[in-house]
Amino acid sequence: MSLWDTLSAINYMPFWISFKLSVITTFTLFFISLPIAWRLSQTNSRFKPLIESAAALPMVLPPTVLGFYILMLLSPNLSPIGIFLKNNFDIRLVFNFTGLVIASCIYSFPFMLQPLQSGFESLNKNMLEASYVSGKSGFTTLWRVALPNITPSLLTALVITFAHTMGEFGVVLLVGGAAEGETRVASIAIYNAFEVSNFALAYVYSGIMLFISFAVLLVIYIFNKKQKTIKRGFFR
Repeated sequence: MSLWDTLSAINYMPFWISFKLSVITTFTLFFISLPIAWRLSQTNSRFKPLIESAAALPMVLPPTVLGFYILMLLSPNLSPIGIFLKNNFDIRLVFNFTGLVIASCIYSFPFMLQPLQSGFESLNKNMLEASYVSGKSGFTTLWRVALPNITPSLLTALVITFAHTMGEFGVVLLVGGAAEGETRVASIAIYNAFEVSNFALAYVYSGIMLFISFAVLLVIYIFNKKQKTIKRGFFR
């Protein structure tokens, strides 16, 4: 296959689906993780290590294992939740885009939670105490004081979650399948091209993903470098 034939065979729909999935997952996880990260950073409960371990499980579990459990949890034939939703509301949460979003939120949860929690834990406690003493509520302190002062951690959480979701394979394949135009994300498109020995197309798809991943990391490092430069200039 010539270069022109390869380029003309490129289907950009999987990249659009991956992008849309990543944006929705990142946006959703931000609002889910923010109060949890804040609470974990402010507590010394003996249950904190247990909660942190449970939240970090998706980072260490093989994607196929996690995908299998999510599939069993949402299955309209095997799971009480899936059966209830199917019988009462005719809702199916597997092999469609909605199922992909749920699976991606579970899979990428620690990548949003941990940078936010680390950012909150690094804050000057005196600054938070001053906010409380001045009569600010916990909600106001979180949004007006804490969050603006952990910008590097916030950006890291957002960008890493986005990039991690873009590169998903095992979880999305098990939960979403490979329906063209709905659940066939970029990583699955690469696998499909490899399966039929279309290595030229697989190279192109992989190259696009490599560029996206590099660009995402470059944004983080440039921003963090600028933040450090600003801080050094401020404290001189």
